[in-house]
Amino acid sequence: MSTQTDDHTALARESAHTSPVKPGSPELTALLDRISVDADLRDRDRIAPFEQIAWAKQAGLGRLRVPTAEGGGDASVREFFATLIALAEADSNVAHILRTHFWFVEQQLVAVDPGARARGIRLITDDKLVGNGFSEQSKHAVGLHFDTTITAQPGGGYRLNGEKFYSTGTLYSDYTQIWARSGDQRIAGAVVPVDRDGVTVEDDWDGFGQRLTATGTTRLDDVEVSEDEFFDLGDPDDQPTGYMGAFLQLYLQAVTVGILRSVRNDAVALVQRRARNFSHAATGSAAEDRQVLQVVGEISADAFAAEAIVLAAAGAIQVAYDSVVDGAPDPALAEAAQLAAAQAKVAIDRFSYATAAKLFDVGGASATQKVHNLDRHWRNARVASTHNPTFLKASAIGDHHVNGASFPGNAYF
Repeated sequence: MSTQTDDHTALARESAHTSPVKPGSPELTALLDRISVDADLRDRDRIAPFEQIAWAKQAGLGRLRVPTAEGGGDASVREFFATLIALAEADSNVAHILRTHFWFVEQQLVAVDPGARARGIRLITDDKLVGNGFSEQSKHAVGLHFDTTITAQPGGGYRLNGEKFYSTGTLYSDYTQIWARSGDQRIAGAVVPVDRDGVTVEDDWDGFGQRLTATGTTRLDDVEVSEDEFFDLGDPDDQPTGYMGAFLQLYLQAVTVGILRSVRNDAVALVQRRARNFSHAATGSAAEDRQVLQVVGEISADAFAAEAIVLAAAGAIQVAYDSVVDGAPDPALAEAAQLAAAQAKVAIDRFSYATAAKLFDVGGASATQKVHNLDRHWRNARVASTHNPTFLKASAIGDHHVNGASFPGNAYF
């Protein structure tokens, strides 16, 4: 069973069915301010943000993209990514934890089956969170080939068996979406409660960055799956063109932008509180040192540029979303969204780690003390970037432009 405690679950259920926060609202600002308090200490001391996730659920943040008529915040794609950047600025771990939940929301918004859509939207508007069980540490290439199995039972229903890793957010979630092998040539999945018999969620993620995202192991031991929890995805090598991969990958760039904004904030605070400067510096005060101020300006400019890149790519995803008919976007517009998201990653990865490291140019040796935990920004940005190699993105972009090649048809690109 899940290691999430009943106390945290109860706390998150207190205000289900309340009006959700809206993009740019005072309520959203207040929520983000609340989440930001002691985010650096939580990261330093490895204090899991169960409470902060509960606040987000109470505020209806998980409903941000759901239409108002269905109980949501009615955010456009651009508004969603702008909100996500602000959330990542407050706490990049909390923003990252919610990644697969918001992907689940996006799936429901374009679902074709009315019954399945209604069930999915109801789960979201009940302020449940959905984690994931997709990737595995196995011999298979990363993509859509799994050792985990989902098997039909003679009396009806299915059974899930296997082990997943990189289960970001599942420890904090009410449900998890599992993908598995169904037979020899198909892929299928299920959305099941994390407290169901046979589901074990372990907090064993040991990455050096994004340390509180619980990106660890989910074990599935003969887990029962009902008919309405099951979905068939078909041939893993013949997936339709979509924009979901672009959404998932741009999400990570938005998290990085939030990190860079936090770097900017910490750079300003560092300079303002520095009581001394080097004896051979241009001035005795760091706050008046033009070279130090130049570095702060460069950090600020990089954060601004990264945000502009992400929001431009979000616009391409919005166009693809708006073109959806019978669950599928216009192929050319979906490909344009994939291109934009890929370009955003390649561009931002070229400077984001270096920008995070510049923080120490304005703070000096004292800024490296563990008590300040300022290295978390570089660590977090670097780990977020590893979800898909930058060189593979760049080569795919080049192949697309030069040879007209299509992009990989899976959510891992």
